[in-house]
Amino acid sequence: MVRKPVVSTISNGGYLQGNVNGRLPSLGSKEPPEQEKVVLKKKITLLRGISIIIGTIIGAGIFISPKGVLQNTGSVGMSLIIWTVCGVLSLFGALSYAELGTSIKKSGGHYTYILEVFGPLPAFVRVWVELLIIRPAATAVISLAFGRYILEPFFIQCEIPELAIKLITAVGITVVMVLNSMSVSWSARIQIFLTFCKLTAIVIIIVPGVMQLIKGQTQHFKDAFSGRDANIMGLPLAFYYGMYAYAGWFYLNFLTEEVENPEKSLCLLLMFTEFFICGQWRTNHPPCNMYIHGHRHHWLRADKCGLLYDH
Repeated sequence: MVRKPVVSTISNGGYLQGNVNGRLPSLGSKEPPEQEKVVLKKKITLLRGISIIIGTIIGAGIFISPKGVLQNTGSVGMSLIIWTVCGVLSLFGALSYAELGTSIKKSGGHYTYILEVFGPLPAFVRVWVELLIIRPAATAVISLAFGRYILEPFFIQCEIPELAIKLITAVGITVVMVLNSMSVSWSARIQIFLTFCKLTAIVIIIVPGVMQLIKGQTQHFKDAFSGRDANIMGLPLAFYYGMYAYAGWFYLNFLTEEVENPEKSLCLLLMFTEFFICGQWRTNHPPCNMYIHGHRHHWLRADKCGLLYDH
């Protein structure tokens, strides 16, 4: 009589072939079957990485922070120094994160690095603080600025209703969430397009300012460090505003596993974008443009510097 093989189950839900007598082959006789590992696809190229970092840095911060920097320094010269120091500090931070990203090749950014170095408890606390406090507050600031700028052309002669701003803000957040949930490739393409639009707008502001300097109209930079409102007690707040404008260089490390050749790309991306942003901020520094195109009192009364370009 020929014994037919039967199938027996094991505790983990797998199946092993045995005999009628119930004896199973030794588990150590064979190597366990390889399980498929879930990994993120490496779809972030050099261009997409640059657009992600530039797109996250060039945002609401550059349109909100300059008033705070100028107001707390009291002079255009000191504000330029603050912007430069903030740029250098951001560059050092970006280089440190590039080193971390090439040493720990995992996505997750702050959470991953704290988990690897300090353990699960500090990482757990950090991620919940990020989820409940840091990220919602930052998203609210950026999104409200987006909603206000979108509606400003339609309410030139009157005040924008707060409800309208909040509705547009909610729509913007929802659209961004849906796009990022649907496809990495499409969200990266849209990021590239929006980055191009931001850079185009900045160039439109920079070129006339440089032309005015070439023509010799530098009267607004005479006595650059003189100011009645200068106060050393305001420098910490000025640094805070300046660092907020540079924030965003660390976001690529949240996507380390999706970056092509991260050993080389991370360092190149972070260094290039930081030097690029520092150069743009120095050239497009809004107080400088206000001193070229207008007057300081207009600047300090305004909430949104982007709308003062025509003054």
